[in-house]
Amino acid sequence: MNFERMLTNAKELEGCTVSIAGAADEEVIRAVKLATDHGLSRFILFGEARDIRKLCEQHGIDKSAVDILHAKGDVEIARRAALAVKNKEADVLMKGMVSTSTFMKAVLNREAGLRTKRTLSHIALFQIPNREKLIGVTDAAIHIAPTLEEKVEIIHNAVEAMHDIGYESPKVAAIGAVEVVNPQMNATLDAALLSQMNRRGQIKGCVVDGPLALDNAVDMVAAKQKGINSEVAGQADLLVVPYIEVGNVLYKSIMYFAEASVAAIVVGASAPVVLTSRADTAEAKLYSLAFALLHAKH
Repeated sequence: MNFERMLTNAKELEGCTVSIAGAADEEVIRAVKLATDHGLSRFILFGEARDIRKLCEQHGIDKSAVDILHAKGDVEIARRAALAVKNKEADVLMKGMVSTSTFMKAVLNREAGLRTKRTLSHIALFQIPNREKLIGVTDAAIHIAPTLEEKVEIIHNAVEAMHDIGYESPKVAAIGAVEVVNPQMNATLDAALLSQMNRRGQIKGCVVDGPLALDNAVDMVAAKQKGINSEVAGQADLLVVPYIEVGNVLYKSIMYFAEASVAAIVVGASAPVVLTSRADTAEAKLYSLAFALLHAKH
């Protein structure tokens, strides 16, 4: 699996619509242009209608591919965009030019939002130059210090999303600073428990192993040097990080040092949520949309 294949698969879907909260932004409209040119989706664009219309005209976006709905203020823009998804007018919700805190409040709103009984979590997929396959990271954006129970939910969410893009049984590495259980390091205790829960059938649809340090999770040579015999070691599809600091630094290191392409979504709501940052390129937003649409439709 790579992003081009994921994009091709998403293009084969029919009747897709994306609701964007705060579309009066150059990079957002670039992503809309890329998506409509690929025939990926229709869009409902919420925000300052005059500014959105002007940007769409500047970028030559097909008028039939977008509905522009005027809304003012971050709170109202986010509320209406989320409500459009809740009312089944759109399949995916995407953050544009609104604050993340306001956007997430709209997602979690009990009346107009997308809240369910499930835990929300973030999953990012990276396509790293000179590596053959994608690598996933979860959770780098929502859970600060997840409990063991929350880590189980985070894995369930991420594995479900990976199933929807073509992974039959993702190899999941529970990451720690070392590959042995150390009672003084809670991350290694949780990792060992997650691995055992997977073996007992409490975590399904994947293969979980841990604790694994980053090197022996993703590099077969490193795993062999440490004498680790595992289905996951050296070939992990998904890295489960113990704390948000680990996930955030890993995410940005892959982006800035490895110059990777990224697709990232929030899962666990009643519909996928594309939560991109202003630093993300239009291409990253396009791949994130493809990821979200495949998850939504499957």
